[in-house]
Amino acid sequence: MQAIRSILVVLEPDHSESLALKRAKLIAGATGAHLHLLVCDKKHEHSALLSLLKSGLTEDGYNVTTEQAWNSSLHETIIEVQQAEGCGLVIKQHYADSPLKKALLTPADWKLLRYCPAPVLLVKTATPWSGGVILAAIDVGNTDAEHRALHHMIVDYGFDIASLAKASLHVISAHPSPMLSAGDPVFQLKETIEARYRDQCKAFQAKFDIDDAHLHIEEGPADVLIPHTAYTLKAAVTIIGTVARTGLTGALIGNTAEVVLDALESDVLVLKPQTLTDQLEKLANQA
Repeated sequence: MQAIRSILVVLEPDHSESLALKRAKLIAGATGAHLHLLVCDKKHEHSALLSLLKSGLTEDGYNVTTEQAWNSSLHETIIEVQQAEGCGLVIKQHYADSPLKKALLTPADWKLLRYCPAPVLLVKTATPWSGGVILAAIDVGNTDAEHRALHHMIVDYGFDIASLAKASLHVISAHPSPMLSAGDPVFQLKETIEARYRDQCKAFQAKFDIDDAHLHIEEGPADVLIPHTAYTLKAAVTIIGTVARTGLTGALIGNTAEVVLDALESDVLVLKPQTLTDQLEKLANQA
């Protein structure tokens, strides 16, 4: 996160207090990143609001530019601006859709998570990050090179956020239930499964000084355990990752991130491995 030089902040003019801007100021204040404020609207003029925000932020010492744009849809507009400005992080406030609307239409924030090449921080609450808990959710059961790189990226971002917010970093990984029919004896007992998963965590535990008390290896589905652990720990931010899966685009987000988005009572940061980022940048540039 320290390497992020520019942050795209998506503003909602109808909401007087922008939680997305509040988070952006916290991160930019610690990293010195440039802030690019974006209003996605094709019907109304918001130059006065953007000018007022820019003036206030500039007086406070932030480096700020502003823009109003629209391109077919919300997520496409955000991605187009993110690519044009070279922003390394997108911050947007999340508003949950109704179950009926979600059943009929793919939520805009899901599309943003699926197709945005940059990390996306969806802000859900006004809970202060300072002195709180940052939860990094990983899947150490997948040990291929892409997943290992993603695990370290997730924990690395968690460590950076915990450092800038003077918060505590916890790590969660769900593991499957034991099966007597499993070919590998390790997966026939809960104790041996957990031991295998903890062993997979030793490298980043040593690198980021995470003790066993801050590492949670639990049995069950990730889409249930992640929100439960975040709720139990009162996490301010939950960091999750996604990798590409086969399909028409080859660049769809894993279901877990989408399912837990509304279930989590914390801000959510979604990261992607470099290979998926490269694919999505190629798609964005072809659009």
